[in-house]
Amino acid sequence: MELFKTNGPQKGPPGPLSERMRPVNIDEFTGQAHLLSNGKIARAIIEKKEIPSLILWGPPGSGKTTLAYILARASGAHVRSFSAVLSGIKDIREITKEAKEQWKFFSKKTVLFVDEIHRFNKAQQDAFLPHVENGTIALIGATTENPSFEVNAPLLSRCKVLVLKPLSEEEIKVILKRALADKEKGLGNMKLKLNPKLLDVITSYCQGDARSALNTLEAAVMLASPDKNGLKSVTFDHIEEALQQKALIYDKGGEEHYNVISAFIKSMRGSDPDAALYYLARMLEAGEDPLFIIRRMVIFASEDIGNADPQALSLAVATKDAFHFTGLPEGWIPLAQCAAYLASAPKSNASYVAYKEALKDVKNRGSLPVPLHIRNAPTRLMKELDYGKGYRYPHNYDGGHVNEDYLPQELRGKIYYKPKNIGKEKEIKERLERLREKKAVRGKITQS
Repeated sequence: MELFKTNGPQKGPPGPLSERMRPVNIDEFTGQAHLLSNGKIARAIIEKKEIPSLILWGPPGSGKTTLAYILARASGAHVRSFSAVLSGIKDIREITKEAKEQWKFFSKKTVLFVDEIHRFNKAQQDAFLPHVENGTIALIGATTENPSFEVNAPLLSRCKVLVLKPLSEEEIKVILKRALADKEKGLGNMKLKLNPKLLDVITSYCQGDARSALNTLEAAVMLASPDKNGLKSVTFDHIEEALQQKALIYDKGGEEHYNVISAFIKSMRGSDPDAALYYLARMLEAGEDPLFIIRRMVIFASEDIGNADPQALSLAVATKDAFHFTGLPEGWIPLAQCAAYLASAPKSNASYVAYKEALKDVKNRGSLPVPLHIRNAPTRLMKELDYGKGYRYPHNYDGGHVNEDYLPQELRGKIYYKPKNIGKEKEIKERLERLREKKAVRGKITQS
């Protein structure tokens, strides 16, 4: 079965909007600038009309099949497609025979497109290998799975892997607007009334999948009934029905965005993991940027938990790495773990408050002189000026501590950090009290 024809799309029964709006050239293609910008590999393939064997790896709806079509068409090659599920070794023989004839009689290279190449079985991969190796065919495989695990090493080593990224919400919106305006292939000939903000709802839920976004738009338009003048008013309810799930009202640039993130943080601060998880789910389901949420959790781990549980900050930072590694849809799992932990952890803002107090003195008193005995003395002149004179190295004393003054003269006796009697900070508090008591006994400081 031919998926592609080098002379463009063929006429037939009208297909879904996502198929009708499939770009036929590079000017219509949206996204993947890291591959298609000037000087990038896919752009070079199009300009030079020389196509190597490729594997296009990316999430659903990111443009793998479309890009394969554009690259193949631009090369002027004879294009065939192969089903890794429905075809067998016999079909491979026929394709390779045809490829040899195309080259012999028309001097045309054959590009073979294999969608879902990860479904190739070992026999199919082995049968294709020599023909890819000797250049009889150029293979373009598309997959949503990591080719390192799904394609055998010999075949993979003969292909260049191009990684496609999920389309951004702005890129999806460009595609939807184009479909609404296109009178030939899209919805441009229909009388439609649609609030532009409804496109934000679609883009949030389709998570970089252009096909899903276009199908959702088409279904919503179909659900809207025309009035007496033939005008269809597409509403939030139509979008929700097309999505087949409850769509959440959540303007990422508006009040509700700030309301929900505020509720999330206050729930964690109030040690309510149930409420924190509820608001986390609200944000993720509404399409909030997960990295925005993680940044807030990292800040929270230091500001609101601090040294009551130092592990909280490590977990929050690890959540960022875990999300980068897994991505969506599974990325919500480490976020949920982190939110539950942060909400359940003992709380202390002592280090946060201490910094704020120290900052006040910095602003009010300016740059007070650093005590001579703790100044750096890298030069002879500095040593002659008593820089570093009398400094006692704590590790040379019992317990790794020596009674010493480190604050400027004007601030001696000042205590900024006042640990709370909770969690790990209780141990810190007890140790600091012992050390401060020793200094007080020696008359170094006066406890307030």
